Amino acid sequence: QVQLVESGGGLVQAGGSLGLSCTASGSIFSINLMGWYRQAPGKQRELVATITTYGTTAYADSVKGRFTISRANAKNTVYLQMNSLKPEDTGVYYCNAVRSDGLGTYTYWGQGTQVTVSS
Repeated sequence: QVQLVESGGGLVQAGGSLGLSCTASGSIFSINLMGWYRQAPGKQRELVATITTYGTTAYADSVKGRFTISRANAKNTVYLQMNSLKPEDTGVYYCNAVRSDGLGTYTYWGQGTQVTVSS
């Protein structure tokens, strides 16, 4: 099992910045991918950014150039720095971890943290 605890988020004006962090605990040794997803009211959850153990990153087109995902392996923590925020970035942001072992692949989610961008 993996537990994910998120922090950060809040209310910010358009053009502002916010940072999120997510710390993993439990069976962290076999986590190979961590990331952030978000869900706006009435919409499906969507990928924001991911990062592998080796630091390879991927971003949704809508956040490229504005958001940066990073990872501190020694702290079992993944970060999301969000700059130039837009009202459409509003939503609940969820931390995600994917763990693989000899038996299968498992996906874990944090409890979510609200990000609200006012216009």
